[in-house]
Amino acid sequence: MDCRNFEYRIYPSRKQTGRLNTQFFLATKMYNLLLSVKKETYLANGKNLTKYDLNKDIKYFRDTDTNFKGMHSQVLQNVSDRLSKAYANFFRRLKEKKSGKHIKVGFPRYKKQLKSITYPQSGFKFISDKKLRISKIGNVPIVLHRVPRGKVKTMTIKRTKSGKWFVVFSCEIEHTLKGHPFPDKSVGIDVGLENFATLSDGTIIHNPRHLKKSEIKLKRLQRQVSRKKKGDSNRKKAIHMLAVQHERVANQRKDFLHKTSRMIANNYGVVAVEGLNINGMLKNHCLAKHIADASWGSFLRMTCYKEEESGGRFIVGDPFEPTTQKCSRCGAYVRKSLADRIHNCPICGLVLPRDLNSAINIEKFGNRVGHTQIYACGDSTSTSCLEQDASGVIEAGTTLG
Repeated sequence: MDCRNFEYRIYPSRKQTGRLNTQFFLATKMYNLLLSVKKETYLANGKNLTKYDLNKDIKYFRDTDTNFKGMHSQVLQNVSDRLSKAYANFFRRLKEKKSGKHIKVGFPRYKKQLKSITYPQSGFKFISDKKLRISKIGNVPIVLHRVPRGKVKTMTIKRTKSGKWFVVFSCEIEHTLKGHPFPDKSVGIDVGLENFATLSDGTIIHNPRHLKKSEIKLKRLQRQVSRKKKGDSNRKKAIHMLAVQHERVANQRKDFLHKTSRMIANNYGVVAVEGLNINGMLKNHCLAKHIADASWGSFLRMTCYKEEESGGRFIVGDPFEPTTQKCSRCGAYVRKSLADRIHNCPICGLVLPRDLNSAINIEKFGNRVGHTQIYACGDSTSTSCLEQDASGVIEAGTTLG
């Protein structure tokens, strides 16, 4: 069984928006109360409260504060589940740090505001293809642009900084194995900044640089926010306009990454990529902004699961393999600096762009390995991601599939 998320836009009325904001406020308050109880109990007698102990405290808080009775019981229980997972992740990171891994441990902190609330099992129901009934909220209009597949397990309501509301259904679907239409067609992918990606067959995917294109407008909107008086209604409007523009950049990047990864997954049965330590690359302050804007980690994860769905294979190369310095024809080591954009082999005389040379080496490595490796959450490839538009990014004259 596989788990898939389906996201939809909802349009709550003004009264329903007020109820949702109240739910978010109460969920945040409950999270902070439980965190306080958990810390005080541990300091008092050294006992670490479990999720079931926290659920008992939820019952106590509901009896003492009637406002909590306006929330669905399972939403409150999900808050204790989140806190328990936050502690579990804290202890896991602490153990990893003691074993020598260089990571930030990060003890669970109090929240100013939760970004989402979750209905784990019940409390929601489809009235029609245009209405969703949510417990304690009412019948909310929903844009059901596609029907969720499989069995709906949970529903999460989230709010963006620009004030938009979305619901995300986590569905359990059966995993069906199917053959890729081009099972023997392999490709190596070399990601970069000058070009977003270079494929081993010569295809060049240009870097759209969505953040850089929007920088002038973002700076202007940020100046407008800085000039407004704190607490003033005009400042709130300026903050909203800035959030809308940031969201637009993120949506453009996401659209571009989805379209590009889908194109690759549909046309190649075997996809090989270079193993990258993206978090390490982000420490280069000269390139960090451009690397984050490119969102290589998100692109690789998207390509990975889409390739798996299509019945293909996704192979991650050895991060210590010198794909850029190695000649793709004779295997000779040709040293290059970052400024050298052409591979010129003095041994066999091969001359071609360095990114294409690297992509060919990555494809050869993938053909040698011949097995699938999957990126997981929290991998060294993960990085902050934002998203964008794909029209005209693939160089003309290249035939795919």
